[in-house]
Amino acid sequence: MSALLYGLDYVISALRGGFFAFAVVVAIFCVLDWMVRVRRLNPHGAFARFLRSNIRPFIAPVERRLLRAGGNPAAAPWWTLVVVVLAGIMLLSLLDFVREQAAIAAAMMNGGVSGMYQLAISWTFAVLRMALIVRVLLSWVRPSPFAWYVRAAYALTEWYLRPLRGIIPLVGMIDITPLIAYILLGVVQGFLSRLA
Repeated sequence: MSALLYGLDYVISALRGGFFAFAVVVAIFCVLDWMVRVRRLNPHGAFARFLRSNIRPFIAPVERRLLRAGGNPAAAPWWTLVVVVLAGIMLLSLLDFVREQAAIAAAMMNGGVSGMYQLAISWTFAVLRMALIVRVLLSWVRPSPFAWYVRAAYALTEWYLRPLRGIIPLVGMIDITPLIAYILLGVVQGFLSRLA
C-alpha cells in the first residue's frame, strides 16, 4: 500500500507542476488573444492570423457558451483561463482526496473491525460531503437536470437538505443550508467515530 501512496504522491507532484506550466501558457495565449480582440494588437497581422487559426479553436467552445448566455465575446479568453484553472484545481483536489482516502484505508485496515467501521464512516461522510460540494457548484452553472451527476448529487443530498430548509431561513437571498449541512455532517461523523 505504501508503494501506491508513493506513486500517487509522485503523480500529484508532477501534475501540479505540469498544470501550473500549462496554466501559464494558456494565460499568455489568452492575454494575446484578448489583445487582438480588443485591437490592442493588429488584428490583421501575421500573429493575429496565427492566433485565429491555432488558438481560437480551443477558445471557441467557451465563446459559444458565453454568447448563448448573452456575454461579451471579447471576454472569452478570460473565461477560458478560468475554466482551465478551475479544471486543474478540481483534478488536483480529486487526486489529493484519493490519496488521502488510500492513506486512511491503509491505516485503518490494520485496526481490525474497529478500523473497518472507522473506514466505512470516513468514506460515507466523504461521499456525502463531495456530493454536497458538487450540488453547490452545480447551482452556479445550471446544467441539465437530467445529467447523471446532477441526479446523483441530488439523490445523495436532498434527504438531509430538505428538512434543514424547513428550519433554516434564507440570509437575504442566500441559502446557507448547504453550509450548515456541511458542518452538521462533520459533527455527526465525529459522534459516530467515537462510538467505535
